[in-house]
Amino acid sequence: MANPHDSSPADFADEPSFPVTGSVTLPVEPQETPRNTGPRGWLWVFIVAAGGIFGALSAPGQTAGLSPFTDPLIEALGVGRTEISFSYLIATLAGGAAMPFLGKLLDRFGARVAIIWIGVIFALVLLAASFVTEIFGLTGAYVGLRMAGQGALTLASTTLVARLVTHRSGLALGITGAVSVAGISLAPVGIERLIAFTDLATAWRIEAAIVAAIVIPLALLVPRDKPVTHTDTGTLITPEIEDGHTVSQALRTLMFWAFTGAGFAVGMMSTGLAFHLISILGDQGLTSFEAASNFIPQTIAGLLLTLLFGAIVDRSDPRWGVVASMAGMGGAMLLLPFVTPGLVAFGFGILLGIAQGALRGVEAAAFVRYFGRAHIGGIRGVSTSVMLGSTALGPLYFSIGRDLTGSYLAPSLWGALLPALVIVVAALARTPEPVRSEEAGRSQVD
Repeated sequence: MANPHDSSPADFADEPSFPVTGSVTLPVEPQETPRNTGPRGWLWVFIVAAGGIFGALSAPGQTAGLSPFTDPLIEALGVGRTEISFSYLIATLAGGAAMPFLGKLLDRFGARVAIIWIGVIFALVLLAASFVTEIFGLTGAYVGLRMAGQGALTLASTTLVARLVTHRSGLALGITGAVSVAGISLAPVGIERLIAFTDLATAWRIEAAIVAAIVIPLALLVPRDKPVTHTDTGTLITPEIEDGHTVSQALRTLMFWAFTGAGFAVGMMSTGLAFHLISILGDQGLTSFEAASNFIPQTIAGLLLTLLFGAIVDRSDPRWGVVASMAGMGGAMLLLPFVTPGLVAFGFGILLGIAQGALRGVEAAAFVRYFGRAHIGGIRGVSTSVMLGSTALGPLYFSIGRDLTGSYLAPSLWGALLPALVIVVAALARTPEPVRSEEAGRSQVD
């Protein structure tokens, strides 16, 4: 929208001219105050922290948070590892299929409203999971946990920050991602101890209480991220409207698929490793507690890399985050055959943390930079759907690979080819040309 005080010579073509003699002082109209570029100070900190907390509390629906339940569920339900992996695949695909639709809802109604309802549904699903007694009920619980936890709450938390924070948005999203990584990565240790001291049903009920007690009240405190009408005056209050790619325009760019492909690789391989982590590292000589504790070096590396790339993504090419992530993922896959208790296992966890943290530090900011904020929920909804689909494949990939070869080593080594392919795609991708959103400059009351 043009500045009403900006004029060109043609605007005054029909104005009469006057001779000017001596010194003349002309009145200067005040310039339009630059628009606020987003919250700063304590409000900036609060929004970023809230986004991180929401992301961290998605842990009960994340693979890391479900991993400690895997072996106890196999024993309690009397099912095989491949059966539970297939149940997980079906549930994750079903959950992922809903993400493009959810992304559109985020753009229409706002992430804040969505998070409130997600918190309610997520808590109810966790409560329902505590009553599971057979594989079909577990599959239904998995559907709800993956859809509400890993999918919906993760997508909504980062979308909330991406929409509200425009000042240092890369750093903001990096910090949000770092808090999320820390919470998710540390969750398995606490959950494993919780199950050991109580039982499966009690552990799920405690998780339900935590989600309900934190997510819903906190979501009520964060600012609105969609237009609202003041009830007394009828005045439309709307956030800054920006240009941006539509979902279909974004999908036609190689850059979208470079970042989505990186999410696919990290999602599939890290999920497969995490889901069977106690079994995988047990084959390498680690105890159950040592295997669960491997999430700690993952947390350290993930936290540092997320903060690092989040801090520099505003001033550098986000594709460096993809390169670092894929290098970490490929390195972890190649290192697995050599993992032993101690330093090598610690290094394995560090590489997995790099893979997840580096991508998390740049992913949301990259989508905002390349495609704008106008349809960011829908665009990231499609990307999240693909990522969730990959996490469905990971556990089954490693389970079938073990059945066919007798160990997890062969599927790990073959899987190292995928990160290498993603690096090639990222190198070939060009920066998308800016486009003007069809909705730019328009406001409407929902």
